Amino acid sequence: MKKLCAVVGALLVAALASASVAGQTNAKLVVYGDLVYFFGPGKPLNCTMSNRFKRGEPVGFRAAAVDPATGKRDRASQLVVHLSYGGRTMDVPMRDRQTEQQPERDFWVAKWVVPDDAPMGVVKYTIAARDPQGRTGEFKPFDVLASQITIVE
Repeated sequence: MKKLCAVVGALLVAALASASVAGQTNAKLVVYGDLVYFFGPGKPLNCTMSNRFKRGEPVGFRAAAVDPATGKRDRASQLVVHLSYGGRTMDVPMRDRQTEQQPERDFWVAKWVVPDDAPMGVVKYTIAARDPQGRTGEFKPFDVLASQITIVE
């Protein structure tokens, strides 16, 4: 009888713990992504990962923002890339990449062409997300210079 009570008690505790986790609605979004060249479909090096770009080259940001409780994304979410370089800050809105023809592309994209007047060196960036329920999340690359976008000659 003691074993039965212990087992029932353990099951009850486990059920209550999972119910509170499943019921969370204010959890932060999980945001992750990468950097690639965005030369365009069919062009050499398109969608090749890099963090070193020359002036005039297209930096591609790809990101996903998912609800940690479901592991799914809400296509109505809004993502924005925040760039800081040369004393300037700029926001680059992202767009949903998924289409009926390409349903596997369940992420957002943004393109930023490195300006001709961009100084050589590091461009810091983050990606912020907000879903229709008001939950937010942010991706920040490691705070290591080699992990940041770098403008080179």
